Amino acid sequence: MYKTTAMVILSLGLLACERETYTTWSCIDSAGIKYSMVLKKAQMQFQDRQFDYCGSLGPVSYFDVKCPAQIQSSSKSF
Repeated sequence: MYKTTAMVILSLGLLACERETYTTWSCIDSAGIKYSMVLKKAQMQFQDRQFDYCGSLGPVSYFDVKCPAQIQSSSKSF
């Protein structure tokens, strides 16, 4: 009886778990310096800073600490 109850509680607890989804990029600039970038949900972590996703135009995505009205003016794009 107790084993069944424990298994049910454990199963319900595991149903509440969520897998974290993110993408990691390793980039090299023109000077040959390697940088890591992590895209996680609607945010980008780059050089120990965090940027919000501002939007995309065609194949280009834009990120900034505070998104400008014109997303093309964002501080980061790729």
